Amino acid sequence: MPITLVNPAGLPEIDAYRQVSIATGSKMVFVAGQVAWEGGDLAAQVEQCYLNVATALAGAGGTIADLAKLTVYVVDWTPDKMPLFLEGVARAGARLGGTPVPPGTLIGVAALDVPEHLVEIEAIAVLD
Repeated sequence: MPITLVNPAGLPEIDAYRQVSIATGSKMVFVAGQVAWEGGDLAAQVEQCYLNVATALAGAGGTIADLAKLTVYVVDWTPDKMPLFLEGVARAGARLGGTPVPPGTLIGVAALDVPEHLVEIEAIAVLD
């Protein structure tokens, strides 16, 4: 595995992701921001975004286990949206056979490319 995910001592342990990603592979994959073109609520869109990221990685010869970093943009983010967000992640993880937990950044934004998009996820992966 080219990616090792860790929570170093002295940093908070957060269930949704690990604080550090150590990459030892030689092929970097940058996945453009993925959205859910089919619409749906936040949970459904989060799920579809993760599935799209997995599809993109598969096209490059990788899997979600190769994720080194995620950046998530959520329209009008407020902390009360976290349960729906985590529901979408869990549903995607169930379909993918594992929940991706690389270091991540969640950024609240005013809008995305079209009004129907509630979330966009971009990814960086490292492959052997």
